[in-house]
Order: sequence, then structure tokens, then C-alpha cells
Amino acid sequence: MTPEKIEYFKKRLLEDKDRLTLQMESLGKRDPNRPGHVEVTYPESGSNSEDDNAGEVTEYANELSIEARISSELRDINDALKAIENGNYGICKYCKKEIEEKRLEARPASSSCIACKKLLTQEM
Repeated sequence: MTPEKIEYFKKRLLEDKDRLTLQMESLGKRDPNRPGHVEVTYPESGSNSEDDNAGEVTEYANELSIEARISSELRDINDALKAIENGNYGICKYCKKEIEEKRLEARPASSSCIACKKLLTQEM
């Protein structure tokens, strides 16, 4: 992969990291015990009706799920940025072959080629 392409993907990764960090911070405050995570704020409507309580629990569960997804994406982005620093970005961590550029275009934080990903997820 050319240095220009690597720089292009690095820029995209950094933009994604900034966007996801802002989304994460909108969910709650940083969790001092879990770096890269936030303490999701429980939504309090002030009402004690069963409908309001059920709505609060549902909203909280949704936000916990969003927090987990964003944390995972940020971890993948940070790993990809480290791979760029180490000079092995775009190399599948399983088979050690080059990851197709189309895959990196779709998901710059990818750490595996399509063939290995399919094998891992039993899609073959």
C-alpha cells in the first residue's frame, strides 16, 4: 500500500475516532475505572408510573448497547492507528496477507481480510 493511501486511511480513522468520541461523551461521563468507556446516565423522568419506568429501563438498555458498540469501534480504530505506526496496517492479523483496499474503504479499522472474517463468522 502506498504511503499516500496509508495517510488517507489514517485521516479517515482519526475523523471516525473524533466522531465516535463525541457520541460516546453524549451518553454520560467518562468511567474512571474503564478507560475508553463512559458511565451511561440513567434517564429519570421524575414519574413513578409503570409506563415511565419501563420507558426509562428501555432507554437505558439501548444506551448501554450503544456504548458497548462505540467502545468496540473505538478499540478497533485505536488498534488500526497503532498498526499504522508499527508499519503493518492493511495486513490481516490471521493469514498475514494484504487486506483488500475495497474492504478498508468500507471499514478502515478492519484487521482481517474478507476470507478470514468469513471463516471466523462461519459464513462459508
